[in-house]
Amino acid sequence: MKYMLMIHQGTTPTPLDPEAWATLSDEQQQAIYQAYNTLNATPGVTPGLGLQPPETATTVRVDGGRTVTTDGPFVDTKESLNGYLIFEADDLDAAIALAATIPAAQYGGAVEVRPVMEW
Repeated sequence: MKYMLMIHQGTTPTPLDPEAWATLSDEQQQAIYQAYNTLNATPGVTPGLGLQPPETATTVRVDGGRTVTTDGPFVDTKESLNGYLIFEADDLDAAIALAATIPAAQYGGAVEVRPVMEW
């Protein structure tokens, strides 16, 4: 079964926010980099891509046949989607175990695990 692991940063410090990142020790920063490197090298993992912050989003709707765009995300959210990966695993328990190793889940964010529908 394939699972998408969607990484929600929450309050997780990242290098994209130098002030927040500086609150972590050098050891913590290196451990985070290593955890993501290990994650991407895990058998069955297809690394995804990181996403720019929600304020860079454009939301698209069609109203009466007319395309309407809105700057920013569709909804207000405390935990924006920051990135994702695909994991081919034997079962949900294996996907959950992998999700628990993602630093965002350990430092104030969350990881949503969802089965991928294959047509």
